[in-house]
Amino acid sequence: MDHTAGTAGLTRRGWRAAGAALLLGTVAAGCGIRATSVPVDAGAAPSRVSCAVPEAAATATARPGTTTAAVYLVCSQRVSPVQRVVARPGGDRLATARLLLAELERKPDPAEEHGGFTSEVPGGLAVRGPADGDPPEALRLSQDPDDLPSYAVGQLVCTFAGTAAGAGDRSVVLGGPDPHHRVERYRCDDALRTQPLPPSASTPSASPSESESGQP
Repeated sequence: MDHTAGTAGLTRRGWRAAGAALLLGTVAAGCGIRATSVPVDAGAAPSRVSCAVPEAAATATARPGTTTAAVYLVCSQRVSPVQRVVARPGGDRLATARLLLAELERKPDPAEEHGGFTSEVPGGLAVRGPADGDPPEALRLSQDPDDLPSYAVGQLVCTFAGTAAGAGDRSVVLGGPDPHHRVERYRCDDALRTQPLPPSASTPSASPSESESGQP
């Protein structure tokens, strides 16, 4: 038996196999198949939302009479800030709250939409100052906070906090239109930013008149 011929045949077959593997690799690369960090999922396609706006839009320069404000929108099941140029409201609490509320009611611009941002604050929502007996920093909405869409309370609280619309400790006191219903104090913490409904840990801040009357 000619072992040399057998060895040569095996060698030729090996080169053919290697060549075929190389060719398949070349075809695969030509089809755009390459290593990727995108997770492979047999179910729904993974989200490609960036939750970021282009740098040029994010660094918009305030003009005279305007300022930049962090407006919190919803993206990937979380309330996150975008920077917007807004009219300078001064130090008045109610004027600031109304200006920021208008921003939350406004449709996201194309750059924000491209980043995956939306707003759940309903159009037509109004805000006014405290009712009789409310803390002075209270804001009353035309709709009860518990009845607002999923992330709307988080948007309102996080946008108002740290501005003239919020309290001095960076909390926000909100209530609904009925002056006989208590207001509540909210904080822009991670729980409020990620939970669809106001967290049960929110610290209630009852109006003095309610506390005195013994109402629950």
